[in-house]
Amino acid sequence: MATREVGGVVLGKPAEKLFSLSGLFAVYKPKGPTSAAVLNLLKERLLAEAGVQTKGNKRKSQVLKIGHGGTLDSAATGVLVVGIGKGTKMLKTILAGSKKYTAIGLLGKATDTLDATGKVTEEKPYDQVTKKDLENVLQKFTGDIMQVPPLYSALKKDGERLSTLMKRGEAVEAKPARPVRVYSLSLQQFQPPLFTLDVECSGGFYVRSLVSDIGKELSTCASMQELTRTKHGPFTLEEHALHEDKWTIDEIARSLEHCMSLLPGEPSHKKFKTEHPGETAVSCE
Repeated sequence: MATREVGGVVLGKPAEKLFSLSGLFAVYKPKGPTSAAVLNLLKERLLAEAGVQTKGNKRKSQVLKIGHGGTLDSAATGVLVVGIGKGTKMLKTILAGSKKYTAIGLLGKATDTLDATGKVTEEKPYDQVTKKDLENVLQKFTGDIMQVPPLYSALKKDGERLSTLMKRGEAVEAKPARPVRVYSLSLQQFQPPLFTLDVECSGGFYVRSLVSDIGKELSTCASMQELTRTKHGPFTLEEHALHEDKWTIDEIARSLEHCMSLLPGEPSHKKFKTEHPGETAVSCE
């Protein structure tokens, strides 16, 4: 095997193994950090274990091609699918399928972000809402529907995220409603004012918007309190998401073997084009 150099330094065996990794695997994203921050931490851990010093040298950290396949809000937890090496080219096509979430909504309070991180903008009584009412309303949000994305989101206007513009106090118009698909939607628990939903949906779907729209349909208001992505493509939270203590080269190598076997008709490596160092594939949700 030919040796590899980074910044004029010949890499050892751990680094050779790291740079040979290619494909898709999943990590657990905890509550708090952004998806990008989780990816950066993962990258730092792997490069440090491989003995590649990156402090003060951005070019060294860019030699590891890594990206994630769908942003989770900082307050959300769950499956974050990661592409490494040539796997970064597979993120969009492989993960275009459905995603599953468990969400906890709160009746009677609306916020500007549609979740628990925002400022309360409205309060309404919710005592009239029954479990049956909620179950009946869910049917209206199943199948092919139109959904208006939240203003606080990763969607962009003139190259900047809407959430960034909102935080700066700039006037932002809501994006037009767009078609999305809800494969299944069920009520798991109802303890007013809280309700728990299981959702399976297409890409581009916002669970925050769903919870808010459910509140309006029930003649009250609602905001999302917690969100966990339990599945993304073929990768599940229970079986495939590596927690931080497993973010090692060997563990990821094992996970790649298992995860790549889940993919239908793994594309030939010959189809991949050479990427620029540090290119990150990210599709926002």
